[in-house]
Amino acid sequence: MKALFIGGTGTISTAISRRFLEQGGELFLLNRGSRNNLFSGKVKEILCDINNDGEVVEKLWGLHFDVVADFITFVPGQIERDYRLFKDKTKQYLCFSSASAYQKPLSNYLVNESTPLANPYWEYSRNKIACEDFLLHLYREYGFPITIVRPSHTYDERSVPLGVHGKNGSWQVVKRMLEGKPVIIHGDGTSLWTMTHNSDFAKGFTGLMGNMHAIGEAVQITSDETLTWNQIYEAIARALGVELKAMHISSEFLAQSGPYNFLGGLIGDKANSVVFDNSKLKRLVPDFKATVRFDQGIRTAVEYILGHPELQKEDPEFDHWCDRIIALQEKALQEAREPV
Repeated sequence: MKALFIGGTGTISTAISRRFLEQGGELFLLNRGSRNNLFSGKVKEILCDINNDGEVVEKLWGLHFDVVADFITFVPGQIERDYRLFKDKTKQYLCFSSASAYQKPLSNYLVNESTPLANPYWEYSRNKIACEDFLLHLYREYGFPITIVRPSHTYDERSVPLGVHGKNGSWQVVKRMLEGKPVIIHGDGTSLWTMTHNSDFAKGFTGLMGNMHAIGEAVQITSDETLTWNQIYEAIARALGVELKAMHISSEFLAQSGPYNFLGGLIGDKANSVVFDNSKLKRLVPDFKATVRFDQGIRTAVEYILGHPELQKEDPEFDHWCDRIIALQEKALQEAREPV
């Protein structure tokens, strides 16, 4: 199979690229080349800016693909660009949406592809919904062979997935745990969530590539393991070898405090209990099975990050914000206990 990946070196796409190569696929990566060395010359590099139509047309002249997958589309204009560039060059176009596009609040905790799409809290999710609408229009009106993929919270060895973190990622929360400081967990920590290791995601995705039954379909890809946020943070603390000092703070309070986009990220996503029904994926890819349990995957991630200082991006602004929010919570609790 011959595939073109636009991007191909991110958290999700790196695992897909690796698995596709292991399966003997012929892979072209169209990107700016910043991390292509991950694949040791096994890919064919097309170094250019996807937003430069003329350059892309020139570099893809005479090439045709079984699959084109774009990992970095966020607004309908980017879908329109891809249609213009690839409508006559591929037998299947795979595009990423997001499980955050599902309705908030949910009418049913069990989520499948028929769950309505509606998220008034997060612009990111509304843009993904608009992308899906446009893709389906292209499929229905022009026969563009699309497959929409909906990931949820996917991680790899370079990341510690969390509910509440700052602009520089999760390291500052990990650092707080290592220093014995309390860390913020949204709500009471009992809402349900799903973490998916990127190697498991790749199994589902590559099974959809070249799959004629996936044309015109939207498919979610997640693990079947369901965890509470308390369990997630406990697993991270155990992997670090420290005691978890959790401070539970209302998601609504967090969404209205500080410079961080917790309205979209929490109220529009992680504060909602979700359990994913992957029956459709398993019908399309019968051998799909997620095998990386979260406590195992996070142990690998913690070991990797602790061994790679370049991934330890400190965030003193977020650290100070955590201290301030926790102090406000403790003060409110103390005052609430005082006699009237």
